[in-house]
Amino acid sequence: MKIEFPGSTGTMLAARLDLPEGLPSAYALFAHCFTCSKDSFAASRISRALVAYGIAVLRFDFTGLGGSDGDFSNTNFSSNIDDVVAATEYLRDNYRAPTILIGHSLGGAAVLAAAHRVPSTRAVATLGSPSDPAHISNLFADASAEIVAEGEANVQLGGRPFRIRKQLLDDIAAQPQAARLRELNAALLVLHSPIDQTVGVDNAREIFDAARHPKSFVALDGADHLLSDRDDATFAASMIAAWAARYAFDRSNASAGVSASAAQRTSVPAEPAPSTTTATTTATGAAPSVNPSATVTVDGSAVIVTESGPARYEQRVFASGHEIIADEPQPLSENHGAAPYDFILAGLGTCTSITIRMYADRKKIPLTGVSVRLMRERIAAADCDHCTSTEGMVEHFTRELTFDGELTDEQRDSLLVIADKCPVHRSLEGEISITTTLTGTQ
Repeated sequence: MKIEFPGSTGTMLAARLDLPEGLPSAYALFAHCFTCSKDSFAASRISRALVAYGIAVLRFDFTGLGGSDGDFSNTNFSSNIDDVVAATEYLRDNYRAPTILIGHSLGGAAVLAAAHRVPSTRAVATLGSPSDPAHISNLFADASAEIVAEGEANVQLGGRPFRIRKQLLDDIAAQPQAARLRELNAALLVLHSPIDQTVGVDNAREIFDAARHPKSFVALDGADHLLSDRDDATFAASMIAAWAARYAFDRSNASAGVSASAAQRTSVPAEPAPSTTTATTTATGAAPSVNPSATVTVDGSAVIVTESGPARYEQRVFASGHEIIADEPQPLSENHGAAPYDFILAGLGTCTSITIRMYADRKKIPLTGVSVRLMRERIAAADCDHCTSTEGMVEHFTRELTFDGELTDEQRDSLLVIADKCPVHRSLEGEISITTTLTGTQ
């Protein structure tokens, strides 16, 4: 949706508001890079990913750029900050105040500088941003002498001519960016390419070191400064979207009479910690009945879980760019999604099936289909044939496999053996260490 609002100088700024279907869970603001526009590939791709996560995004053109009115040569970093604040005020007055501020390159420096003027800010993400706004003077270093001597000069930036005035150099040199970073009262995500030739990755380290926790860093390995490759922009978008869910979702849709804090205080009595976990694997001829809602693909990326409502214990799970609903069965909750242990079984089941498929393809075994049926129960340790514990109760998983295809007995046996080699199986049977930290009180 195309909109306009008055910017820092009173001229109209061109903007686009991207809305998800239904009521947005949160609102975000995206500030583009120096001399770019709201329609840059990185801006549009990241906006699209956030919308898919239920987050509305306003992206706008700074004064004198893109479709916005005004004279670019009269702007500076301070006016960029004011434009960011004006955009957040437009959202606040017409929709809802943004909880997420996102900026690319100098736009990232601008949202960091503006965050303290936007009380609703709970999370800030930067992409390829300089730690000091004065860094942009490197883009027209050859013209610096002329700018100082003549008061202005025409320079080529990104293949386009721009008039740069001395007041811009003076303004960026006077910015207290380090102090703003130390006082940033929001969660911070820093995304930067290690091979960025425009803004070196040391800037990311300086931003990260200056800010206080909660803060995170994601390396955009192989990406250029403008994120011109679709895959790089998509990866950055998925990271921002999943991370933002941890901090910025609006929980106002929680079920009536149960606030988010109340739900957290109400806990289900925990079962005694198991002394070990066992798994029994068998192959059967009948096709198993596997609940597809319990299937989830997991990789090495962070998994984000946040309360969502309206059911009492309903959760939104964000993994690898996908959203999954989790819940407890009735009568504890409304059974709107798979239960926590379903996800453990699903992880084991999907890993098992993938491992078997990889092995069959590599060995050219004519396997045409594989399915996995999993069940969980608690049994007495004394009844477990291969457990090290002899007292108390243990978790016992049963895994039944079905192989389709014209297979020999030897091939079936080899596939059955390889099932126990899947990484999730090894993790569950090995020693697992879990570290829990508190990242913020937002």
